[in-house]
Amino acid sequence: MHKKRLIEKLYYGSGRLQLLLCLVLLLSGCSSAQHYDSFLRENIDLSFVRTIAVLPVTNNSKDEFAPERVRDLTMTRILASQLFDVVDKGMVDGLLHQEGIDPTKPIDRPALKRLGQQLRVQAIMLGTVDFASETRHGSVVFPEITITLRLLEVDSSMIIWQASGHGSGDSLFRRIFGQANIDTFQTTRDLIDNLLVSIPMEKSK
Repeated sequence: MHKKRLIEKLYYGSGRLQLLLCLVLLLSGCSSAQHYDSFLRENIDLSFVRTIAVLPVTNNSKDEFAPERVRDLTMTRILASQLFDVVDKGMVDGLLHQEGIDPTKPIDRPALKRLGQQLRVQAIMLGTVDFASETRHGSVVFPEITITLRLLEVDSSMIIWQASGHGSGDSLFRRIFGQANIDTFQTTRDLIDNLLVSIPMEKSK
């Protein structure tokens, strides 16, 4: 009798364990693998930042489309999360051309302040794609991307926030169940979301 109860306990207990394991694998397979770090300057209240401009993203990768994809997604995710209002990139690019400023090179303090005044923004976001490529492990191919975003206060040119991270479309869950890996778009979006979440929303309102 005791033996039967012990067997039933182990059976149902292991069933719950298997179910929990499946749920963990399922949740881990819904998003891409992310590693990131962030910096927020102390003693600064971000409530003064209401509108920002996102400049063209510097590209250190071999993917020529990565910078524009990162810029567009960054603008979209900032607006969607209601962190800040964002100036249209057409206005930004037009002013950069008019001022003869190359956004892929360091921008000096007077130029940054001038951009801020003409665009009527309190801060400017700069970005860099350090790596963007497809990686192959045996028969498995998945996207990888490394991004740095930083927010500069226009009057002082001071970095008030910066975050860097690496995203991968590889997924153990998807490998086990033979599903396709997460694509470049979602991998990039997930990474940007994880970087932006380090900006305290209560300070940005």
